[in-house]
Amino acid sequence: MSRYPSNPWGRSCTATRPAKPSTKRSASHTGSSLIEVMLAVALMAVTALGLIAGQLWTAREARAMAMREHAAWIADSVAEAMREPSAGDSSIRQWSARAALLLPHGEASVGESGGVSIARVTWTALRDMPRTDDVIDKPESCGGAEVPTSASCVALAFAK
Repeated sequence: MSRYPSNPWGRSCTATRPAKPSTKRSASHTGSSLIEVMLAVALMAVTALGLIAGQLWTAREARAMAMREHAAWIADSVAEAMREPSAGDSSIRQWSARAALLLPHGEASVGESGGVSIARVTWTALRDMPRTDDVIDKPESCGGAEVPTSASCVALAFAK
């Protein structure tokens, strides 16, 4: 006999194992079908092309913005140079030469309209740049002067 009383609720039973699942599986559960794989590849290709197009658009807009920024700096510098009484054609030639270096076919000029002087910088838009109709913030005219459709312009009014 044992020192400990036996457990009246305890049963001697063997461990029951869950029934094994059927080894037969239907064809739809074995893996991806060829159509599903083709659709996934097509979806990824379209997504990748969309991302690439977005990156190209961003790069073009960044180049256009850099050119407009250079032109605005040159126009501001021309306006500052023209405020001095001794400044004349030499400062305009100097800034026009700098505009030609920084911008494609860049040119700086000064004009007058109704007692207000206008510093104007024009340049030729590049082939891969957005069309002039696509640029949202471009004004209709460049300080009252007509510019060709392939050119871009920045105008800055100032008083002498």
